[in-house]
Amino acid sequence: MSITTFTRRAAVAAALATTALASLAGAADARELRMGLITPPSHVWTQVANRIAERLPEATGGNLTLAVFPAGQLGVEQEMFQQMSGGLLDSGLMTAAITSLRAPSMQGWFTPYLFADVTAAAAAAETPAAGEMLAQLGAAGLVGLGYTFAGQRHILMKAAPANGPADLAQKKIRIVPFPAMKTWWEAVGAVPTPVNLTEVYQGLQSGLLDGIDIDLDAMVGLKFDEVAKGLTITSHMPFPAALVVSKVTWDSLSDEDRAGFSEVAREALAWGTAQQVEAEKANLAALEGKVEIVTLENGAEAFAQANQAVRDSLAGDPTIEAFIAGVEGK
Repeated sequence: MSITTFTRRAAVAAALATTALASLAGAADARELRMGLITPPSHVWTQVANRIAERLPEATGGNLTLAVFPAGQLGVEQEMFQQMSGGLLDSGLMTAAITSLRAPSMQGWFTPYLFADVTAAAAAAETPAAGEMLAQLGAAGLVGLGYTFAGQRHILMKAAPANGPADLAQKKIRIVPFPAMKTWWEAVGAVPTPVNLTEVYQGLQSGLLDGIDIDLDAMVGLKFDEVAKGLTITSHMPFPAALVVSKVTWDSLSDEDRAGFSEVAREALAWGTAQQVEAEKANLAALEGKVEIVTLENGAEAFAQANQAVRDSLAGDPTIEAFIAGVEGK
């Protein structure tokens, strides 16, 4: 075990122990739940989590409070999922990408060029197929309560911006490690490279990475413009988050507290999506003059081969097929 891994695990254990003791101390007044996520404090998802924390006590009559741990304080998402499945962590606002490793049909969200923008993706969150994706989490000991969104995915390169697949051939591109994104980048001709979000800055700075697949919120919040200078606006995929609760925790709550949690969650998730629609414009404006920006107007055509490779890989899943058909109006 590396020193870094040991240190992170020790920090996680300390954080969990501290909040557990705090929860016991305040048990007479309220039960404190814990929520983990990987995004930095400035990111819209962290703001959503904080909004839930602010409103949960009132919604549950003082029965529940929520402690939020952003920026991977409790580990990477895979580790937090293990904690939730075992009842050691109460909740997480998790990328749909890593959540899809527990509910495979959730990969349907990452069908390339299915959505023009965040507003279009958010509308799809209300479809029956999107609800079925959340329901599939039950098999992993989890309860899915809904979606919120970061911005569309774009391509940030350490040097010049990419104008198409030819500029990405054999380039080491940081991806979120799940099948649909890996398939797309391999078909593009790049070298998809899984790296934890907290290590991307150093990876770009050192040359370990040539570029990243990223939303603008994370790019601005983590200051990647300091170490990478070529941004291509592609909007090739949306990037939802799923609000997930440990079934152990959920089953331990009263009907009233579950209803209060659900109500607060619905409001906060919708608020986050609305914030993100506006943030797309603000984030892009904030990057003007800091990086070279090109907009790929013909992305669906330029990446047609890679787009089809993903669709082929997802074919045969009835939930994904229903989801895509619903979005495309078929």
